[in-house]
Amino acid sequence: MAKNKIAYVCSDCGSDHSKWQGQCQDCGAWNTLAEIKLGPARPGGAVQAKAGYAGAAGGDVQSLSSVKTEHLPRISSGFEEFDRVLGGGLVPGSAVLLGGHPGAGKSTLLLQVLCRLAASQGCLYVTGEESLQQVAMRAQRLGLVADDLQLYSETSLEHILTQAARHAPRVLVVDSIQVLHSEQVSSAPGSVSQVRECAAALTRFAKQSGTVLIMVGHVTKDGSLAGPKVLEHIIDCSMMIEGDSDSRYRTLRGHKNRFGAVNELGVFAMTEQGLKEVKNPSAIFLNRGEQVAAGSAVMVVWEGTRPLLVEIQALVDDSGYGNPRRVAVGLEQNRLAMLLAVLHRHGGLQLGDQDVFVNVVGGVKVLETGADLALLFAIVSSFRDQALPEELVVFGEVGLSGEIRPVPSGQERLQEARKHGFRRAIVPKGNAPRGDAGMEVVAVNSLAEALEAI
Repeated sequence: MAKNKIAYVCSDCGSDHSKWQGQCQDCGAWNTLAEIKLGPARPGGAVQAKAGYAGAAGGDVQSLSSVKTEHLPRISSGFEEFDRVLGGGLVPGSAVLLGGHPGAGKSTLLLQVLCRLAASQGCLYVTGEESLQQVAMRAQRLGLVADDLQLYSETSLEHILTQAARHAPRVLVVDSIQVLHSEQVSSAPGSVSQVRECAAALTRFAKQSGTVLIMVGHVTKDGSLAGPKVLEHIIDCSMMIEGDSDSRYRTLRGHKNRFGAVNELGVFAMTEQGLKEVKNPSAIFLNRGEQVAAGSAVMVVWEGTRPLLVEIQALVDDSGYGNPRRVAVGLEQNRLAMLLAVLHRHGGLQLGDQDVFVNVVGGVKVLETGADLALLFAIVSSFRDQALPEELVVFGEVGLSGEIRPVPSGQERLQEARKHGFRRAIVPKGNAPRGDAGMEVVAVNSLAEALEAI
């Protein structure tokens, strides 16, 4: 009888090793090798044919021009914000991974989506963490119509694939991938080898049958997706739902998408009836008081395919210690230190003895450099204790030599600001509108010119 082979797989890079060792030879990571049991080898050296992740095996080589690009109709989830992050809807045969902290609303969002889709599409919700009664109680509490939704409570990969092949759903949800286990892998559920093999088998089934696969993933304490890094390479789309426990708003951000734009943002509000879409997210992030205080500036950031108005606040205070503090919430802290040096060198403001605290209102994480100029304006406003004009909006990248660099989609940012009642804008020279923008636009080339404009 042929024996099962044993391999040791690195959880960071996915490379295989014939024996266990402390360090991976390919990526250099320590203590990342996990044991995985392979299937028995065929006698006589025969190679076992196995369909790949793309769902095709044994096909002929074709030229690129001869490949047929049939249009696959996307399936609308019923949530515009969810479809926006997906790139326009669910693609048949795609594998989607949804991650987030406990209590962020992953299961609630997917249950709402499937209850809407079940009326027109065959849907199967596989729950491995909750019982069927718990899922039914949540659907009843949210007031969802769940007459056509099929539920299945199981953690065995083989049983799930059997039921999926029998019912042939258009949309399959697995909640969650960390609790599944396969009989072919001799390790505990949630281990690197179990997560890797279960995700690969489910993805292979989705590609071959044209089923939309949505897997729920856990996150680690630092907020990244748990499990091997190869899991994010297998799937087609990776999304993270974020939000503080004391906030009623949740943001859904796409980190990888083979069928749409990356870093697309969807905004939801957590209510008693579940997650509700926020049609105008700029309005909730600009919930300013009646009197604008010093240290507040409004910027226009670009999230995926749309502009978003966000308020940034800064607090500059005398430092009581020898080493002043630099704290950034929603922004990169290293970039804050760099911009403070630029402000000292090219703006003439010495903040070496001041504590600087900056925060993006609403819990939004700003990842682009177009927020540099608004950040410096907020710091200057707080340092001088002078409030900026309420109808002023700012965006632009600040270089190390004090120049103001243009940012992408400048015209769309100005249109979004004008739609929300802003009448004055300070923008880079390269983003100056060619015609009438419907508002006063001040184009600047350097940080000195920008400071003079306010």
